[in-house]
Amino acid sequence: MPLLHVSLRAGKPEAYRQAILDGLYLALREALDVPEDDQFMTITEHTAANFRKGNAFGIIRSDDLVYIQITVFSSRTAEQKRALFRCIAARLGTNPGIRPEDVFINILDAPKENWSVGHGVAQFV
Repeated sequence: MPLLHVSLRAGKPEAYRQAILDGLYLALREALDVPEDDQFMTITEHTAANFRKGNAFGIIRSDDLVYIQITVFSSRTAEQKRALFRCIAARLGTNPGIRPEDVFINILDAPKENWSVGHGVAQFV
């Protein structure tokens, strides 16, 4: 049950944004084996004045940089996370054509008791 948020510069067409969400969903299914139709995702677009990037680690990023933050159950292994990183970069490289240098991913681990997915109930405790 990952919760995923994408931030990018404003101005990309809807098809581009939908390709990002589609690619992320497929990567989550492939690398983390999330259930079908488990698509809790948002995209936020930012003006140039509200979107900064750096070239840390010698990675030269373009204005097409996307920040992807994924919150997952803390039961995910390091290997699953590495597989997810690779899968996301590959899928977004294919469609909509984002360079791997412009795919910035952060995973947050959250214990299952920190989740309520509706009705005010802790479904996973």
